[in-house]
Amino acid sequence: MNAVATALWAVYRSESFRFFRTAHQGGGYKMTASTFDEIRQVLREHQRFAILGHVRPDGDALGSQLALALSLQQLGKDVRVWNEDGILEKYSFLPRSELLTKPPATAEDVDVAIALDTAIQSRLGTVLAAIRSAKIWINIDHHLSNPGYGDMVIVDPSAPATGEIIFRLIKSQGLPLNHDIAENLYVAISTDTGSFQYPKTSARTFEIAAELVRVGSLDVGKISQQLYESHPRRRLELLRELLRTMRFEFGGRAASFSLTLKTAADLAVLPEDNEGLIDHLRAIRGVVVAVFFEELADGKVRVSMRSKDEAVDVCAICQKFGGGGHTLAAGARVRGSLAEVEGKVLEEIRGVLERKS
Repeated sequence: MNAVATALWAVYRSESFRFFRTAHQGGGYKMTASTFDEIRQVLREHQRFAILGHVRPDGDALGSQLALALSLQQLGKDVRVWNEDGILEKYSFLPRSELLTKPPATAEDVDVAIALDTAIQSRLGTVLAAIRSAKIWINIDHHLSNPGYGDMVIVDPSAPATGEIIFRLIKSQGLPLNHDIAENLYVAISTDTGSFQYPKTSARTFEIAAELVRVGSLDVGKISQQLYESHPRRRLELLRELLRTMRFEFGGRAASFSLTLKTAADLAVLPEDNEGLIDHLRAIRGVVVAVFFEELADGKVRVSMRSKDEAVDVCAICQKFGGGGHTLAAGARVRGSLAEVEGKVLEEIRGVLERKS
């Protein structure tokens, strides 16, 4: 073991310290915490698990769910892996992706329910109704807006991906880690860091990715091609239509585009086709805030928001509309027509940009 690996192992082994999540509540701060050691004890002492993820899952949610589920299966545990949407077409290449399904119609009893990468418990969607009872709820996440729901909580907003936290849990507690687990974790981290580009990507992130490549003998080129160079044609057709709605506000500091139900139906796009398209707006020179408005069938509008400046906290903006997320990446679902929601959200952004200037 070389010097770098030795130092890394010391960090992993020391991570029995408590992760604190602070949430502003009525002028004070509430702290909730669990340790990796405490989580390991629960994982080893119980048998029936449900590993849950949020609606409209991304690579971090799916990869983290599958990785933890596969590690538990190696321990002989009975594991269900659910989210409202099941496995997405674009992530069907993930090892053992068939394990991840939509929740059953008949609710089940489990010993432990584990919510991963889910900032608000209601974002589990129909999965919540599939859990008739659970002795323990565990909440593992990296979203700043997570209020700390559950019996055991690890929320680390400094982590760029929930997959990084799951790796640290697995490594520090001596849980199984093989090729399939490593690939799922690598995908989780790669996707939520924008292929290792976003600000929270750290030296530790690269070190973890390197260890996953070594342990799993991963083919990084092949994985990257499956993630970033295998888009269906309809996704490019969707981008073309979105760019036709592109508009700039407030001296070019805010950019947005919108997707109507009609356009989505005409192109026969899937919800997963939207992932990452907002980055085209964020990448424009001079743009500080990018917004993607998507009309939904339930009378709401899905708002995705990105910022390039930590002084423009899009998590705080989205929380005003019942959402949340990270300082530089957040979202909300807002009731109202597309035009109404666009107006309200852009006006809120205007206020933030004016205060910043």
